[in-house]
Amino acid sequence: MICRLCPRSCGAERTGTVGKGYCRMPEVPVLAQAALHHWEEPPISGMQGSGTLFFSGCSLDCVFCQNEKISHQDFGRAVTLPRLREICETLIRQGAHNLNFVNPTHYVHILAELLEEWHPPVPVVFNTGGYDNTDTLQRLEGKVNIYLPDLKHLDRETARRYSAAPDYPEIAQAAIREMVRQTGSCRFDDNGLLLKGTIIRHLILPGQVNQAKAVMDWVAREFGPGTVLFSLMSQYTPWGNLSAVPELNRRLRPGEIRAAREYMENLGLPGFTQERTSAKEEYTPPFDLTGI
Repeated sequence: MICRLCPRSCGAERTGTVGKGYCRMPEVPVLAQAALHHWEEPPISGMQGSGTLFFSGCSLDCVFCQNEKISHQDFGRAVTLPRLREICETLIRQGAHNLNFVNPTHYVHILAELLEEWHPPVPVVFNTGGYDNTDTLQRLEGKVNIYLPDLKHLDRETARRYSAAPDYPEIAQAAIREMVRQTGSCRFDDNGLLLKGTIIRHLILPGQVNQAKAVMDWVAREFGPGTVLFSLMSQYTPWGNLSAVPELNRRLRPGEIRAAREYMENLGLPGFTQERTSAKEEYTPPFDLTGI
């Protein structure tokens, strides 16, 4: 497999079980955890939880990543495609409202194959950092019900400094447009659970309230009322070695969270906000191969 799945287009030969390329992952899926997760947005987690499957490796290199153990350190275990389906079926039996594939960009080939013949009885969620090629996403059309992308940055220099991806703004905007094209407007069941649609996430970073406002402005301009939901996240926690970006080595101030929330309310963006108490390390899943 000569890989050009993500915008890095590194052309690595990921055939087999040896990790290669920018994501440092092999062709076969590598997972770090599979479990019911109760801390997603309400129409995703519901009462019983979202059936999350965390893939290891990443096509981004965000200095603030709270999933560093799997995104930077590559912790995880390789599984076969039949085993991946077994894991999904176990989560469904446990009562998962959906199958939530987290950080799946570099494994679109696996998801496309899994979902080609097997049609889960619950919605499929593609939970991504937003750094996705539109032609890669098109391989999932009709297979993914819910897209859950980040829109991290709209400034190229900020994207370079914090995520090593100066082209992130235009890539993510194009990707989100494609996601919304595929899913259409949000649809819910009688219990308020999301059946189909796109939720755009943005994590407020220290000193970056203006960036959060720019992201919200773009979403409000780009999509009509009721088309997408917006999730404003305030769970940022300083993580890892931030010596190269010391401005991120603090928690969000209450005034930053308040300013971003008020802006979202004034724009009339439908969606969700987090409490400041969400900024705790215990909200990061324990990557210990649970369910793998």
